[in-house]
Amino acid sequence: MAEEITTPFADVEDLRARWPDMPAGADAHAEVLLLDASQYIADTCPEGLAASDATKRRVVCALVKRSMNVPDHLEGMSQVQETTGGVSRGWTPANADGDFYLKKAERQALGCGKQKAFGVQIGCLGTSAHLPWCNLNFGANWCSCGVDIAGEPIYEQG
Repeated sequence: MAEEITTPFADVEDLRARWPDMPAGADAHAEVLLLDASQYIADTCPEGLAASDATKRRVVCALVKRSMNVPDHLEGMSQVQETTGGVSRGWTPANADGDFYLKKAERQALGCGKQKAFGVQIGCLGTSAHLPWCNLNFGANWCSCGVDIAGEPIYEQG
């Protein structure tokens, strides 16, 4: 479980500096969303807590702007359909519910989602006489194929 964030990574002045067209009178709503966006980063990208304050501030402001931004005309639309004959129009907003989401560049800046390589040993080196599906090959403390009793597999013959 991620730690609880009590202080947002950015304040309303930071948001207004990055979004000069921020709606007037939306300061209280923005404060709540700034804290929510900070918690969202802690929950979905815990590695982001180690990022620089400037990076966290920039990403939180971008999240809140996307959440609060009401699209004008075609800005912020994922699909637009217009028909001339018979006059038809269809618009689909990209973020109609105002959900938080991190773009790929933001995830990279926060340091989350990096791929990591790892290996898994599926058998012990000293158990070559045991059948491949013997419990010892999977970390158990007892043999299921019978090699420990007879010196060769007597159970679970395949």
